[in-house]
Amino acid sequence: MNQPRLTLPTPRDIDRAAERLKGQAVKTPLLRSDVLDERLGGRVFIKAECLQRTGSFKFRGAFNRISCLNEDERRRGVIAYSSGNHAQGVAAAARLNGTTAKILMPLDAPRAKVEGVKFWGGEVVGYDRATQSREEIGRAMAEEEGRVLVPPYEDPYIIAGQGTAGLEAVGQLAEAGAKADAVVCCAGGGGLIAGVGMAFQAAHPGTEIWSAEPAGFDDHKRSLASGRRERNERLTGSICDAIITPTPGEMTWALNSTQLTGGAAITDEDALDAMAFAWRHLKIVVEPGGVAALAAVLTGQIPVEGRTVCVLVTGGNVDREIFSRALERL
Repeated sequence: MNQPRLTLPTPRDIDRAAERLKGQAVKTPLLRSDVLDERLGGRVFIKAECLQRTGSFKFRGAFNRISCLNEDERRRGVIAYSSGNHAQGVAAAARLNGTTAKILMPLDAPRAKVEGVKFWGGEVVGYDRATQSREEIGRAMAEEEGRVLVPPYEDPYIIAGQGTAGLEAVGQLAEAGAKADAVVCCAGGGGLIAGVGMAFQAAHPGTEIWSAEPAGFDDHKRSLASGRRERNERLTGSICDAIITPTPGEMTWALNSTQLTGGAAITDEDALDAMAFAWRHLKIVVEPGGVAALAAVLTGQIPVEGRTVCVLVTGGNVDREIFSRALERL
């Protein structure tokens, strides 16, 4: 039996998403650090999506998807599953678009993220990520309650919305008289790096796209090596909660398998070091998963010397206890 063809987004879809997000999403800054450039021997630009509305890039995709719901769908409401950043993005986008949101969140989700969802009026339902399938629970609840499922990455509207961060960065680099030789971005399910990679390669086809993941959860890196979607053996065990997923998405992998140049795997210690560096030298607060790309660059896993590299720092929703551990390293 033939498999149904995936409806993949295009660069034009990213342009359309950017129009919808005007006046809603923050145009996040592109930061520089002389210390970082000297340490790595290149020009590094940091796209600070930790300063995005709700504290992460996830608002972009969620708003793009939910703003396209029809009146009946808005009346029924939406449901999503997330460790926290997509959850907050969906809750905010739902409220701004006049609908309601129910969010499945793992019981070990950071308190800051749970509180963020509640601030935007989202209803939180807990589950155990080690023993329960959020996808199965989400599909069942969507069917039972009639809500529209807003997945974290397996959706062309979500990918296109996330891609607007890349589209913005391309424009900001041009304004600075620069063009990226490489882009480094964290990868969980792969929606952000798929959209960002598409935006950069549409503007500059030779741009390298590098993924950054937690060690032991580097399914994109291993999938690139094998040529097929690999699964992680564990579902928990890293402080980088925002980017722990079982396997690359089918839709996102269809894009990433052709766009990605390579991948890096960072440890929890690498993440904490990068969080401390970002606070000290960039003056931003970043969560462990959100700093994975910077950690990959700081640990020398991505070639930077003599090149121009754009690094996405993707989220800043971190509990005080974890952030304190990072600052203790200074």
